[in-house]
Amino acid sequence: MRPLKRILQSETVHGIFCWLASLYIRLVYHTGEWQVIGGDIPKQFWSEGRPFILAFWHGRLLMMPCCWDQGKTIYMLISQHRDGQLIARTVGHFGIKTAAGSSSRGGAQALRTMVKAMKSGDYVGVTPDGPRGPRMRASEGIVSVARLSGAPVIPAAFGSTNGRCLSSWDRFLVAWPFGRRVLVWGNPIYVDRDASEEDTEKYRRQVEDALNAVTNEADRLTGRALVKPAAAKGEGGVI
Repeated sequence: MRPLKRILQSETVHGIFCWLASLYIRLVYHTGEWQVIGGDIPKQFWSEGRPFILAFWHGRLLMMPCCWDQGKTIYMLISQHRDGQLIARTVGHFGIKTAAGSSSRGGAQALRTMVKAMKSGDYVGVTPDGPRGPRMRASEGIVSVARLSGAPVIPAAFGSTNGRCLSSWDRFLVAWPFGRRVLVWGNPIYVDRDASEEDTEKYRRQVEDALNAVTNEADRLTGRALVKPAAAKGEGGVI
């Protein structure tokens, strides 16, 4: 292994990178002017100690750690590949715990971890189009979590007047410091415990449509061009 490659793959370098990433997120958060739409929705659940599933698209991950009540424990579903582990270490600086798994590795164990967490009164976060897309298309995994736990799905998205959508598959939004931000919360979506296969598809579309609605509203309020969903295919559900 070449020296540079070995250094870049070292745990020390990864740790420093994730720490710096967390500092950048805090910088963007504290230098921005924030407007919250629908903030009473999660506050009611937090104040009553009622668990819910936070859902947001993979491309809106950057600022979500700062939009959470730091006094409430949340588990984020994180993929087991390298990028997922870097994200896990970064959000860990905000007190966010992780459940590792994906549709191909560790998915059943991650599902059990999330359901157990909500049964204990904690919260869960899921990016239904992760880890590789298609962009802004929800997988059925989030419906399964909601059905088994009895907790509702609450969609959310942030927008920023300054920043850039990368050319990555998820059109990841990187916000710059000193901009105006908007955080939009949607209404809770409940999934029937006895949902049939046909019902599952109905709920999946409901979650997908709600997430696209709050994302479009966040972009509209910050003057950004709307990001179009990718063609529907494949499966996702984790970061």
